Amino acid sequence: MQLQLISFVLIILNCMDYTGCQQHSSSRHRQHKQISGVSSGCQQGGCLTCSDYNGCLSCKPRFFMHLERIGMKQIGVCMTSCPPGFYGTRSPERNTCTKCRSECDSCFNKNFCTRCRPGFYLHLGKCQETCPEGLVRSDTQRECVPKCPADCESCVNSETCTRCWPGLYQLSGRCYHVCPEDYEPCDKLMQCTLQVHCEVGEWSEWSPCSRSGRTCGFKRGQETRTRQVLQYPSPFGKPCPEISEVKQCLVKRRRCPGGRRQNGRRNRNNRKDKENQEARRERKRDRERERDAGEREESDNRNKTEHRHRRGHDSEPLSHEDSLVVQ
Repeated sequence: MQLQLISFVLIILNCMDYTGCQQHSSSRHRQHKQISGVSSGCQQGGCLTCSDYNGCLSCKPRFFMHLERIGMKQIGVCMTSCPPGFYGTRSPERNTCTKCRSECDSCFNKNFCTRCRPGFYLHLGKCQETCPEGLVRSDTQRECVPKCPADCESCVNSETCTRCWPGLYQLSGRCYHVCPEDYEPCDKLMQCTLQVHCEVGEWSEWSPCSRSGRTCGFKRGQETRTRQVLQYPSPFGKPCPEISEVKQCLVKRRRCPGGRRQNGRRNRNNRKDKENQEARRERKRDRERERDAGEREESDNRNKTEHRHRRGHDSEPLSHEDSLVVQ
């Protein structure tokens, strides 16, 4: 009886060992099948080996392994660069993405932040809740920035402005109500720009003495000279001086070539002009005389007609009653 009991126990133990070995063998075979099967055709291009449950298990060279949390589990993802809030570390065995410090929104490594989370301000790679003395917090940049001068809206440091308050003009990192000497305001850029003064060239030689476009036939005339504008001035720059000059001149009177002939032709033309003008005036007077004569004749005719009418009225015979009265 005892021998049968011992034999039964041995049989049961052998069966348990066999079952455990079979299950272990099956598990190892299934895992090996998943890894070896997926490594030859992973869905993500950066994966070297992967599984259906855990995602990427290893990455190709130059890719970073990043663990993304989905619910209660983490999935491996291979990326060319780490996402915001993580920084990459490289090693011969594996490139991984490591999470930044809790106050960092992005970082270069675990000790150097490049941007802070809301409520913290960056200064020298550290995210702090308060800024050192001489610096103020910038909520837009999330940084500790220098305290700007009173005229500055934004600045690089306590002496260099990058933008002035409205109505002020910027020049070399400072803000002005009135631009310094040799500078003028530019309302379009709200900056002080350098004044540009007018520049002119050298005077030309004096022209020959002339009068009414002629250089002969006179004694008193004029000479002129000019110069070019090389640089026109800015609105507040020095204006340009005169660019032309005229002076009186005296010359020895000399006759123009062909002067007598020209003078004779000019005199003849003048006489013809005078004759033509006189003829036109005479024709005009004739027309006026003819018009006056016509008007007088028409007036005489009207007077004669009225006289005849009046005379005919006076010669009408008297009636019988009128004759008795007359007697």
